[in-house]
Amino acid sequence: MALQWGCFMKSFLIRYRLQNASPEAWHKDVAEFIAALDSDPALQGKISYRCMKIGNSADYMHIATAVDDQAVKTLQQSAFFSSYAEKTRKVAAGAVDVVPLEIVAETKSKG
Repeated sequence: MALQWGCFMKSFLIRYRLQNASPEAWHKDVAEFIAALDSDPALQGKISYRCMKIGNSADYMHIATAVDDQAVKTLQQSAFFSSYAEKTRKVAAGAVDVVPLEIVAETKSKG
């Protein structure tokens, strides 16, 4: 599935196995993507994004949440998203799953 998001306040789980990059290089790329999200004036506070690695494995999971469809469209139109999506496909040897999640219940604190 392509790296695309698109529903009101939906979260997505992105999962893959790191195959074509060192963990250190990939972590740097992920951190740069998150910094771009945080510094983009049109996206600040509108996209929540976390990257997690499963223990001592090469498996990664990312959780992405957008506040609305416009934030998703703005992100998808950015050059840094296109570049990051392509890098993700490359490091995962093309095997990237993007799974929409529906929140059933959550705590008050989202931090």
